[in-house]
Amino acid sequence: MRDASAALDRLAELASRLVGAPITQISLIDDVQVVVAGAGLRPGSVGTETPLQATACAITAADRAPLAVPDAPTDPRVSGLAPVAAGAVGAYLGAPLIDGDGHTVGVLCAVAPAPRPWSETDVATLRELAGAAVTELELAALTTAYESDRLRWGLAVDAAGIGTFDWDLRTGELTWDARLIEMFGHTPETFGNSIEAFNERVHPDDLPRVTDALQASIETRGDYEAEYRVVWPGGDTRWLQARGRTLVDGDGRASRVIGAAYDTTAERAAGLRVTRVLEAMPAGFYSLDREWRFTHVNAEAERLLGRSREELLGRELWTAFPAAVGSVFEENYRTAVRTGTPVHFDAHYPAPLDGWYELRAWPSPEGLSVYFLEVTERRRVQDRAERGAQRLALLAQVSAELAGALDVRTATAHLPRLVVPALGDCCIVTVVDPDGRPRDVGHWHADPSARPLVERYAAVRTDAMPVTAPLMRALLTGEPVRELAESVLGVLPEGEARDLLAALAPESAIAIPLRGRDRTLGVMTLYFRRGWTPREEDLATAQDVADRAGLALDNARLYGQQRALAEGLQRSLLTEPPEPDHAEVAVRYQPAAEAARVGGDWYDAFLQPSGATMLVIGDVVGHDTEAAAAMGQLRGLLRGIATYSDAGPGEVLRGLDASMALLQTRVLATAAVARFEQTDDERARGVTRMRWANAGHLPPLVVGADGSVTELAAWRGDLLLGVDPETRREESVVTLDRGATVLLFTDGLVERRDADLDAGLARLRQALRELADRPLQELLDEVLERLVDGHPEDDVALVAVRLHPQDRPRPAVAGPNRVPDVVPEDPAGPPRR
Repeated sequence: MRDASAALDRLAELASRLVGAPITQISLIDDVQVVVAGAGLRPGSVGTETPLQATACAITAADRAPLAVPDAPTDPRVSGLAPVAAGAVGAYLGAPLIDGDGHTVGVLCAVAPAPRPWSETDVATLRELAGAAVTELELAALTTAYESDRLRWGLAVDAAGIGTFDWDLRTGELTWDARLIEMFGHTPETFGNSIEAFNERVHPDDLPRVTDALQASIETRGDYEAEYRVVWPGGDTRWLQARGRTLVDGDGRASRVIGAAYDTTAERAAGLRVTRVLEAMPAGFYSLDREWRFTHVNAEAERLLGRSREELLGRELWTAFPAAVGSVFEENYRTAVRTGTPVHFDAHYPAPLDGWYELRAWPSPEGLSVYFLEVTERRRVQDRAERGAQRLALLAQVSAELAGALDVRTATAHLPRLVVPALGDCCIVTVVDPDGRPRDVGHWHADPSARPLVERYAAVRTDAMPVTAPLMRALLTGEPVRELAESVLGVLPEGEARDLLAALAPESAIAIPLRGRDRTLGVMTLYFRRGWTPREEDLATAQDVADRAGLALDNARLYGQQRALAEGLQRSLLTEPPEPDHAEVAVRYQPAAEAARVGGDWYDAFLQPSGATMLVIGDVVGHDTEAAAAMGQLRGLLRGIATYSDAGPGEVLRGLDASMALLQTRVLATAAVARFEQTDDERARGVTRMRWANAGHLPPLVVGADGSVTELAAWRGDLLLGVDPETRREESVVTLDRGATVLLFTDGLVERRDADLDAGLARLRQALRELADRPLQELLDEVLERLVDGHPEDDVALVAVRLHPQDRPRPAVAGPNRVPDVVPEDPAGPPRR
């Protein structure tokens, strides 16, 4: 017997995934609500009963239409229900279960603990799943009735009292089934599995006749038939009717005698018992002789075959039912007779019967006996359930591909391969370009030989399409357009596109728009070959696929706009570096690849009044507009402090910390500040000193002209900015030679989810060693390519300075590019002139 509970649980879980609700439930509605399946329910919920006045499902069942409640606590229809008042239900979506007779039998519902909107796609999806649930319930009911019929059928067959035998002439072993052993008055222990065990029970007066009949069958390789008496050990006598056939081996020698027997004692006393049993069977039964002529037809067979027994008895099967010739019926019947083995199969017989039948046929010495049941309704419901499952699987696959694709347009172009041949014979997907022009991006045909034609047709058809074509009308109206192929050919001008469509020869087509929130973003065109009439549920599924693709395209469009806006905002906060006379400065910024978000990474490079070059790298904690705003504020504050005071890195950071506390920025940030200084003597010797301070940031790396990479050993990171404004910021000093390169970077360059920070730093040092001789701009590009491959998991900011290998002309007077003559001795104090 079929159990629908597992299938209903799967439908509930699928509903939870497709509509994004943590709880889904399938209930049957009568005098009370009974929960029969669900997902996300508390243990023990299945089987519980709830009064109708205490559940929102009663409203859905009464209205016989979907009920969408985005904000349950404020909706007067459900706000008074106990689960809503208790805060367990914030949003509710229900769809009624309506059977084939139009009766509402239950409800499929989705529940969210907090208020949320329900889209039209959510409502359509739940309605589709509700239909699948009704199909499962109907199939379970039909299967239960069908299994009951089969049980009665089996009992009737057992009541006929037929036993079987198999005598192996090569070994002498005689095999009886349990029923035949019982007929001869033996037990499995007393039966000797030999012809002697048979002979000793046959009445002495009948034994010579029976032996002669068996021997004649063996010698002629023919049939065996005999009716005889069996004498039981207690003296009782039973009459048996036996029939069999001798089989031969590959060399034509007699090898086995097989057959069957049944007890005819009662028939001799009280009529034909077997006939009465067969007549009372709830299944159809007919028997055929060796010439395929009807010899018996019971009442149920008359009803199922639509013929009276008077019409059929004595008539050949192949003449009475010509459609059986060359069909699965003939193939199985002849196989059973040829092999002597029973067969069991399902088959469809065309008009006038036009039905599905389950048949069991087994050979006998007289011919063939056939029991059969009509299972048309069972097959119809089963096929509908399978089609529903296929449609739901298709929707789930489409949703998964669109949700998991990095490039939604590529995923949309793959749609034709998903929907063909499930929804149509051929499919072409069209997407509207940013300039408003439709462009075919994907196509597929069920027939491999037709795919080159479709490929060429998709390449030329949009240029040839007039505004009256179904594709253009669907784009303009946002509504599906269905046309016969002749109509489409009629609007196409003469040329290659029209010739290709004629060669493809579809009978009809439907153009389904890919709709976004406020616009049509494309069209999915399905073509149907001659003789293929799409079902309404298939068209509804196609519309659902198109809506999902349209929403994915719209999300991609909005995402792209948001990403471009975010990246533009981020880059607008960052400026080009200065060009000091003693060094080259280069910067890079690359936003995170996985989301359109602004972050807190920043760099800066500028000259102080003394002419010193100052580099800054920083990172505000967070990835949102607040972090970006804080980044811009901190960058501006630091630049202002440094350019007004001409202070060193430690004092600049201390001043920034104090300003953050005074302005109550309430953010945390890391920063590293480096200032490059020279005295006249150091300039003459080609020496530059880097004075730097660090507030919780990764330290700079120094790349020598010889390719060596140095970590600043004296580094000790101070507290982050925004923690304690009284913290004293320490400075460190390192002497740099001509040609040296200093790199400041944010952690997005070296951190990965699948590796620790030390591994990332090791990869960076190795890259710098290998790229040390490259021009500075090229070095930064290569570092980004090797470490993040153009797709960083977090924002990346870089700022680097490379000291010129030789002196450049020096200004005659102090100016914006002039380095200080005297380096300050107090690392926390202002520079002295």
